[in-house]
Amino acid sequence: MMEIAKARSLSEQELAEELESARRHLYDLRFQLATRQLTDYSQISQTRKDIARLLTVRTERKLDGGAASASTAAAGGE
Repeated sequence: MMEIAKARSLSEQELAEELESARRHLYDLRFQLATRQLTDYSQISQTRKDIARLLTVRTERKLDGGAASASTAAAGGE
């Protein structure tokens, strides 16, 4: 389980790698579910939540970056 604070401390590259890894893990879990090899079904929902946390951090960074450049442009334009 990835905590939101840990996700926020990752660099952009690490965030992308974690997201890719979590998506691959979810794929593997779904494959195990389809082949009746999965015993701990809670892993699926936990992995989905981890992906959501990582995507939330990525979105926050994009919005903060956009807000910072918009405020800089507004300050320079006045």
